[in-house]
This record gives sequence, structure tokens and C-alpha cells, in this order.
Amino acid sequence: MSVLPDPAVLAGLDTFRDLEAKQQPSWPDAQALADVTAKLSSVPPLVFAGEADNLRERLGAASRGEAFLLQGGDCAETFDELTADNIRDKIKTILQMAVILTYGASLPIIKMGRMAGQYAKPRSSDAETRDGVTLPAYRGDIINGFEFSESARIPDPNRLLDAYHNSATTLNLIRAFTQGGFADLRRVHEWNRGFMANRAYAQYDTFAAEIDRAIRFMHAAGADFEALRTVDFFSSHEGLLLDYERPLTRIDSRTGLPYDCSAHFLWIGERTRQLDGAHVDYFSRVRNPIGVKLGPTSTGDDALALMDKLNPDGEAGRLTFITRMGAGKVRDLLPALVERVRADGRPVVWVCDPMHGNGFTSASGYKTRRFSDVIDEVRGFFEVHAALGTVPGGLHVELTGSDVTEVLGGSEEIDDLALARRYETLVDPRLNHQQSLEMAFLVAEMLRGG
Repeated sequence: MSVLPDPAVLAGLDTFRDLEAKQQPSWPDAQALADVTAKLSSVPPLVFAGEADNLRERLGAASRGEAFLLQGGDCAETFDELTADNIRDKIKTILQMAVILTYGASLPIIKMGRMAGQYAKPRSSDAETRDGVTLPAYRGDIINGFEFSESARIPDPNRLLDAYHNSATTLNLIRAFTQGGFADLRRVHEWNRGFMANRAYAQYDTFAAEIDRAIRFMHAAGADFEALRTVDFFSSHEGLLLDYERPLTRIDSRTGLPYDCSAHFLWIGERTRQLDGAHVDYFSRVRNPIGVKLGPTSTGDDALALMDKLNPDGEAGRLTFITRMGAGKVRDLLPALVERVRADGRPVVWVCDPMHGNGFTSASGYKTRRFSDVIDEVRGFFEVHAALGTVPGGLHVELTGSDVTEVLGGSEEIDDLALARRYETLVDPRLNHQQSLEMAFLVAEMLRGG
């Protein structure tokens, strides 16, 4: 029997329309937008309420140090790159990182992709000028095209439908890979096939051999391996474009409560976390687990006010704070924030985003990051929590399963000249497959207290 929603709950879902919504496009055709959002309101959900509830419980465990979140994927997904091979390699990379963390730290790893919806990106300016020509900024494939032409850059609401269908295809492949035997822990060696041989992969193969020995021992002892065949893999993206999130919100028939069924986990970005803004209001009204990015200007008052808005009752697993301070600031700025939240007593999951605070433009003109800075911010994050006796709950990383050259350093020693070799991102630089594995080994040591 379905539970009917409270009319006040339904009405509340549209309160955000009367508030300021930052980082939204200027749609040129209001009727076209209305037609598209009406279609989105009637399509099947991409995820289900029970899956979001499952994730919230697991994040509650992460807030207590009983699990660890690994969230990874593209800075911005593009429709052209949504091929079976790219999706498989991204999943494979996250699975490899997760098995390293699980085995190295003896801790359950919550596996989550920045996948199946990460199509919109905030921009520092509404417009871009080249050679005297000014056009709307590229805001992600869900809104407009990357090509610098008037026809590509005009926001097109039909791209919302394209995003929905591409997300459905991606989620279908994710479920096939993670539930159909590909993710079986007994295939850890096979996950490394097809990648170029190098030091990180050699270390992984040695590690996989240890797992093989442990599995053979458990088999000899009569262990049941059915649980090793599949993994739960959750989807997430920044809940930036409200014209996409609102139409994909559904009422759970079990409880009569609203869930944003575009993803299991949504986060509010650093540029849209205004307490009186549309994004905070909207996401306060859906039951998904929610994240908020906190940058170097964030204060303890900001954090507590966000808790009051998004998780007033202190439900475990409901609210995640994703900190992005920068390697040079994390040790100085994070302690006061964590101390203030700890004193409040309501649980949050503390997650480190070591990517966004460490960007710069290289001498050759590429937007990049240093692998050493990325790792140093993660190390600083762990040091702060160790000193305060609080829990480092997870890692939020921009990565790809390909051998791109977008982040400087790592054991491959990518330098400025090498960036041009395979610099493929349209927005922010990502760790490649090898650098992702290197990070996993280093973070496993940090989780062990090494």
C-alpha cells in the first residue's frame, strides 16, 4: 500500500523557486524548458529510494570510523566519452583502489562514482571571450556544447533529456559490471590487464597475489564466497542544475517522502552553499544523503548553520562535509572547523577533496595539479583528524581509468612537457589510472596509521 505525501511536503519542494539560485544558465526559450522538465517529471527514476537509504546507513558507519568512502570519477562527464570501455575502466580503477584500501586497512570501503550525472560545472564567469567574440561560458554537456560557436554555446534544454538517457545507459552498465561477476574479488589480477606496465601496476600485481593467497586459505577453511561476487556501487554528482534535479525528484511509496532520484548522493558546491539560497533549501527537503563542499573561507559558524538546515536532527549518514582547503592550508584551517563540529555533537562524515584546492596553470598553459600536493593535502587531512581524535571518513577524487597526462608527478614523473601528450579533460585535470593506484596505496598506509 502506497503512503500519500503530505501536501505541505510537496509544496515545499518548490520553495527554492522564490530564492536566489546561483550558477544556473539563462535558458533562451522558457516554453522549451517547460516541455522538457514536464517529460523528465514522468520518466522512470534513475535510482531508488531504498538504495539511497542503504547508502545513508553506510555513510553513518563511515562517520563512526566503521567504513571509508571512496568517491571518484570525472570532473565533468561528457556525452561523447560515455563509451562502454571508458565506463568499465573507471569502474575498474575504483574497484582496484577499493580493494587496496580494504585489504590494506581492514575496513569496508563504500564505492561511489562521480558518474551518471556529473554533466554540469560551475563557472567563474557567465561568458567567455576569444578574439573579440563573447559567448556564453561552457557549463557542461547538460547545458551547452564545448565548441566555441554561437550554436553550441546557447543553452539547450533538450540536453537535459540527453543527460537523463546517458545517465540511464551509464547506470545500466555500472550495474552489469558490478553485479554480473566482473567485480568478483577473485578477479583482482584480471582488473589490471590491458594497462601499460609500470611500477604502480607491478606493486598492484604483488598485492593481488597476497589477496589470492588469502582467498585460497579461506576457501580451504570452508568460507562462503558468494558475497565476493558482487559489489554495491553508488552514483553521485553535484546537485547544481535545479531544472534537472527537481523534475527527477520522486515520492517514495513506502514513506511518502521525497527523494532526488537522479543519483544516490548529491553534493552542494562551494559556490552554491549559501544558507538562504535555492540549493540549500531544495536539498534540505529530499531524503538522499547530501554532501557540502567546504573551502578555505568556510567557518565553524558556516558548518553549524548548514547542519541546522540540512540535518537538524543529527541523523547519522545524512550529511557529509567535503573539505577542499589546499595542501598549504589544510593543517592550519581544518582543525578549527572540525573542532567546532565535534563540539556540536551531531554526526557528519568528513571527506577530503584534495583536488580543487591545488590547481594552477603550468608554464605551457595547461590547467593542472601536482600529485605531491594532492597527496600532501590528504596527509594533512589525516593528521588533523588524528590530532583531534575525530574520524577521517573518506576521499573525493577526480580520476579517470585512462592513461591521460593531466596531473604532474607520480611515479611516472609527468612533467610540463608531457602534459600535451594526452591532456583530454575539458574542465579540470584528473588523476590517471596509475596515479589513482599510487594514491590508494598511500591512503591505505594512512588508514593504518602509518
